[in-house]
Amino acid sequence: GHSVVSGSYDKTLKLWDVASGRELRTLSGHGSGVLAVAFSPDGRMLVSGSYDKTLKLWDVASGRELRTLSGHGGSAFAKVYAVAFSPDGRTVVSGSEDKTLKLWDVASGRELKTLSGHGSTVTAVAFAPDGRTVVSGSEDNTLKLWDVASGREIKTLSGHGGWVRDVAFSPDGRTVVSGSEDNTLK
Repeated sequence: GHSVVSGSYDKTLKLWDVASGRELRTLSGHGSGVLAVAFSPDGRMLVSGSYDKTLKLWDVASGRELRTLSGHGGSAFAKVYAVAFSPDGRTVVSGSEDKTLKLWDVASGRELKTLSGHGSTVTAVAFAPDGRTVVSGSEDNTLKLWDVASGREIKTLSGHGGWVRDVAFSPDGRTVVSGSEDNTLK
């Protein structure tokens, strides 16, 4: 709770001290703007997603880039819009303009699974507190629940009249909240 991370169209991430508002460090390495950032549960790593179609893992203490994760879409339309760590910090999920989610092994950087089913860009992702389920939100105005172990879609949640921009699980994992461009939360 002492640091905040921001990602920018200037291709960098910045770490900030919450108490003073002072910039602690700039992390550079993406070839294009940074669209999504997240801390690992232990606060020792960061993951970022970019217009350059990649994710990067970073060491918070040194600011060093640990590895680049590549695999979203071969076309120009594969920006990474959403990233999240699993509760145990061993897996990252990403959501992309290529309409997929990908699960990645943090230790090796290996792609574990591709989850397909959305009709448009995946703009938001989150792990359930137990790490067994992922929720995604999309520009197709839906949310989807996914089983992490099998990669199968569990359920589609409909009802928004606009793009889903953010998703989160409640601490007990029994409820999901979504925010949409239709000016509602559900």
